[in-house]
Amino acid sequence: MSIVKVGVLGCGLMGAGIAEVSARAGKDVVVAEMSAAAAEAGRERLTRSLERAEQRGKIASAAEVLARIQVVDDLSHLHDRDLVVEAIVEDERAKVDLFRRLDEIVTSPDAVLASNTSSIPIMKIAVATTRPSHVLGIHFFNPVPVLSLVELVPSLLTAPDTTERARAFVQDELGKRAIDCQDRAGFVVNALLIPFILSAIRMVESGFASASDIDEGLVRGAAHPQGPLALADLIGLDTTKAVAESLYEEFKEPLYAPPPLLARMVDAGLLGRKSGRGFYTY
Repeated sequence: MSIVKVGVLGCGLMGAGIAEVSARAGKDVVVAEMSAAAAEAGRERLTRSLERAEQRGKIASAAEVLARIQVVDDLSHLHDRDLVVEAIVEDERAKVDLFRRLDEIVTSPDAVLASNTSSIPIMKIAVATTRPSHVLGIHFFNPVPVLSLVELVPSLLTAPDTTERARAFVQDELGKRAIDCQDRAGFVVNALLIPFILSAIRMVESGFASASDIDEGLVRGAAHPQGPLALADLIGLDTTKAVAESLYEEFKEPLYAPPPLLARMVDAGLLGRKSGRGFYTY
């Protein structure tokens, strides 16, 4: 069964990106936020991104794509979707509560319910519903319109047909590359990436090297497109900390433990690009 009607929960950076690529692929998209103010901010974010894409020649008409996206502040508008992708804050309790509500709202028994979580085990989310066979992780990467990778993460209870429908949507409809991941905290990319970022933060914390020297070393010496601390700022230091905590809870290995400096920066509201200041000022 093809996926025609797409729902997205959350219109922050990730949610807006998922909505954008779905609409650019010709899908009918509904994005649900929790308040009118958040919905308006999400609508503006989508408009800016699509206008930039038009200016760069990536799409023919921003207005045409925007016409396929409806941004609302009422979850009930998701009732008829073929696929709903959750992209809210990286908080297990919030996601579980939301999937419990989605289970009641989405009427089609064949609908795929997906989480864009970057670290939380899918099983914990799936069992909050009465249809765990239709729940899986579809993890996009930021910025969604630019990065081609998507991690597909079925739980032990996900039906093979659900995974294959998600794969067809991601690869055939969105033109991205899907890789298969076991349902373990962090999946593939973050299980490797987060310890690397945490190690760079510990280097700053210990005075071993400055943030700019660490990043320049990895860019110029290891051909990375950007350094680990600039990447942490892009991801969001709050999200980096949340992913690290999920990894540490699952594996109890010291390399996953968030350094005190990261915790203090998050407490101070120094979250990276989204707040204007992290390891760098924006």
